[in-house]
Amino acid sequence: MKKIYSSLFTFSLCLAGANLSAQCIGGRYHNYVFPTYTLTSDVQYGSNLKYNNLNQNLLMDIYEPQGDVATNRALVIVAHGGSFVGGNKTGTDVVPLCRDLAKLGYVAVSIEYRTGMTHFPVGGPPDSTDAGAAVMRAVHDGRAAVRYFRKNAAVGGNTYKIDPNQIYFAGVSAGGFMALHIAYMDLLSEFPSYVDTTGAGTNPQYGLHGGIEGLSGNPGYSSDVKAIVNICGALGDVAWMQPGDEPVLSLHGNLDATVPYGSAVIYLFGQYPLLVVDGSKTIAQRANSVGIENCFKTYYNQNHIPEVGTSANNVAQYDTTIVYMRNFLEHYTCNSPVLCSYNGPIQTIPLGINDEAVETQNIAVFPNPAESAFTIDLSAFSTSNITVELYDVLGKQVKKVSGINNDRYTLSRDGMKSGSYMIRITADGKQFSRKLTLK
Repeated sequence: MKKIYSSLFTFSLCLAGANLSAQCIGGRYHNYVFPTYTLTSDVQYGSNLKYNNLNQNLLMDIYEPQGDVATNRALVIVAHGGSFVGGNKTGTDVVPLCRDLAKLGYVAVSIEYRTGMTHFPVGGPPDSTDAGAAVMRAVHDGRAAVRYFRKNAAVGGNTYKIDPNQIYFAGVSAGGFMALHIAYMDLLSEFPSYVDTTGAGTNPQYGLHGGIEGLSGNPGYSSDVKAIVNICGALGDVAWMQPGDEPVLSLHGNLDATVPYGSAVIYLFGQYPLLVVDGSKTIAQRANSVGIENCFKTYYNQNHIPEVGTSANNVAQYDTTIVYMRNFLEHYTCNSPVLCSYNGPIQTIPLGINDEAVETQNIAVFPNPAESAFTIDLSAFSTSNITVELYDVLGKQVKKVSGINNDRYTLSRDGMKSGSYMIRITADGKQFSRKLTLK
């Protein structure tokens, strides 16, 4: 979806980016810096008519980093799979993602949305009209969820302490469809004309009023997202993707028998033909051709990803998925280089509840960038027992010095490679973080 920014909006975006960059200094959004999460269940974000003309309250579960003191956090909304006829917000396809995103420092939200098709299982086999309507209902709900947080941030006290300029949407299978359509279906005219969005006629499709935004709640606020993650989903037509549209990460098995890897007819339960769709391979090709920033991971010789389970193959697939998501999202939250590859498992580096990852103390590191050595100004601390630790970008500890009692302490490079490092300082019962670059 193309975006036009005013000068004021661009200025606020820069301020928000500076705030997020300060959060990133402590390894947030790159490592598991929070040991666990807090969960708020069944928060209502909207309501709308289902396929059977009955109202449904739309609920979501919100995962927040436990003990977090940041007030301007990035948000990832996650949508479950289920072929638009099943699934739920507590499914095993989305809960692990939300838990791990919260441990990375995001506010992660698993949403419920309207599922079901008008003529299935009662009234004959489903067709393209039923399938198109089901996708549109879900997209309306996803947009309402995005608007909920922008409205809450503007007039609701920002209950969940999110940055309204840092909202991402991710989805698995049917949820991947939602993410892609929220990003790239900009106009109602792009939606198939054979789907009745007025609720009229002899075989009406209910709950589709409200144009491209829908009537699921929180009108008057933007449903734009900064980037999307598509896990084994598909798009109605890649022609909707245009220069300037949202960046996308796609992950897909090349032997997927549920959602096409390329462009093909999608079947419900493998037997009811519904629509011709463009899968992740076609999406990546289109993104490359029109200049949309994207990453694409193919799970070769694999079926519908992520396969949920405890086998070695399942665990490896999930590990790859969460690492790719971490790398992709961190590019936008922390202005880090985009990395479309697997670079090892995410490390656990607990900052602790009292950690001060944001610039709240006068702790200088100089020179920065450094070549052979660097000095840390520790004069802000009264204690004579200071510990300094250095971690590389993979979260591996490369240096530790304890019992420091000087106002300034100089460390030599000692063969450390060029790149970014996180300095963790423990003093006065708290922990503080700074970022260091070695040339």
